[in-house]
Amino acid sequence: MPLPAVRLPVTVLCTALALASGCSTSPASTTLRSTAVTVEVPPVDRPGGESAQWWYRSGAARAAGNGAMAGRAKNVIVFLGDGMSLTTVAAARILEGQRKGQPGEENLLGWEVFPHTALSKTYNTDSQTPDSAGTMTAVTTGVKTHMGAIGVSAGDRDDCAGSLGKHRLTWLQLADSAGMATGIVSTARLTHATPAATWAHSPNRDWENDTDLPPEAVAQGCTDIARQMVATPYGRGPQVLLGGGRGEFMPVVQRDPEYDDKVGQRLDGRDLVAEWQRAHPQGAYVWNRAQLQAAGEAPALLGLFEPDHMQFDHDRDRDAEPSLAELTAIAIERLSRDPDGYVLMVEGARIDHANHYGNAFRALDETIALSDAVRTAAEMTSAGDTLILVTADHSHTLNFVGYPERGNPILGKVRGRGGEDDLAGGYARDATGLTFTTLTYANGPGNTGESNRQPAGPKRFLHSPSTFAPVEGRPDLSKVDTTDPDYLQEALVPLKSESHGGEDVGVWARGPGSDAIRGTVEQNVLYHFIVQATPRLRDRLCQAGTCDASGVPVDLPQPRDFMQER
Repeated sequence: MPLPAVRLPVTVLCTALALASGCSTSPASTTLRSTAVTVEVPPVDRPGGESAQWWYRSGAARAAGNGAMAGRAKNVIVFLGDGMSLTTVAAARILEGQRKGQPGEENLLGWEVFPHTALSKTYNTDSQTPDSAGTMTAVTTGVKTHMGAIGVSAGDRDDCAGSLGKHRLTWLQLADSAGMATGIVSTARLTHATPAATWAHSPNRDWENDTDLPPEAVAQGCTDIARQMVATPYGRGPQVLLGGGRGEFMPVVQRDPEYDDKVGQRLDGRDLVAEWQRAHPQGAYVWNRAQLQAAGEAPALLGLFEPDHMQFDHDRDRDAEPSLAELTAIAIERLSRDPDGYVLMVEGARIDHANHYGNAFRALDETIALSDAVRTAAEMTSAGDTLILVTADHSHTLNFVGYPERGNPILGKVRGRGGEDDLAGGYARDATGLTFTTLTYANGPGNTGESNRQPAGPKRFLHSPSTFAPVEGRPDLSKVDTTDPDYLQEALVPLKSESHGGEDVGVWARGPGSDAIRGTVEQNVLYHFIVQATPRLRDRLCQAGTCDASGVPVDLPQPRDFMQER
């Protein structure tokens, strides 16, 4: 049965004070003062009736009803902790505090001091537990979509022809079309799911370079993600592109500048770095920390610091590879030169990878690195003109369990009362008399059964098995240092790679429009919070005829209407 229409009460208010400052009721007005705006959403059968237009309008309704149209943001920075579950946040908070010599529980990460919070529902249109591509596409386009989708609305993952009419405009492309500066920073390959979903369009996240594209997809007109990342159809293109993935942009005949045993991955002969340089003749291409620091006043930056993903922060050569906080600072410094404002996406990508490896140490360490980047951004910007939003794309199966005493090492074994026979201050023990850790995974390579890679018992990073033997009981951890960076937490279900989780993730925000960010929202609503709170973005949408009489962007924008004339 169709659901009743959603009606979000309270109309647009234009106070006398706002009128005195030039408040207008024009749909494209940048001086609109609003509290909450009513947007009608037609009833649909779910999930069958969830069209791209329905997702877009329903997301607009929720954001407008929360008062996002009152926002006055000149700049927007979105931090995306890939796979940063609420458990990961809580455990990283404690680890950071303990590194400072505190018990840890009272500590706050860089975004936890922000005044406004929400929860985001992360499911894809075809999956309860999502992936990074579909979730980030929801954040960047305002439309929920299928697993594996990059910048396209829901369809078949392998259907190139069908996806060509489903390209969705991202808020970075919108900003570029509106004359704002744009930037993308990630510790993953720049062609990986999260950064790709800010700029590219592909039904399949795996089509990162030309060698990944099936012949039929090429014949039907699809292009690989790397080519799209250096393209400039909407304006100048991203003025800052910093991350990993050199191999995706280099031809196979070109040797990697850092590793003699590596070459590019492209078979089409295209040197995409050279293409980027032709599009940005005053720009600087860099591939190490020294070159980045020497880039000086270059108006545009392309930094590719590894052939694949950047190194984990724990493992990186600090002289050769910049931290995420450094990349964030440089991006903000470059983009803030633009008088028309900027939008920036910063991804802490390797939180996700460490969780997949079943390695809580690196997952928490990467979360702390993201916290450092958020603190850097908060210090470099003003809450008066810059909206900062921090969130995750999806969760993981990391568990925070037992009854550890206050200040117990978060990566250690549970010390405290875990059962009736335990002594206060001693190690808690399970029903067989064995100690256990505070952090465990529900599944993954940390399963203690024998694998084809490591013997039965505790596993160590990096463990990528293809087979497991059934586990027989739990290992004795009494002489195992579970705080070691390479220790893999125990996992109940043996998997080569730990899986995502399907529960909600957190959203934290400060700055203009951030007070609208509250409650439990669908993930695609985050896009609408951003565009409604940023006058230059919503005005550009209104200019294209996508706004209602109250100036709320409610109709699905078509990318072709925002492309620059050639």
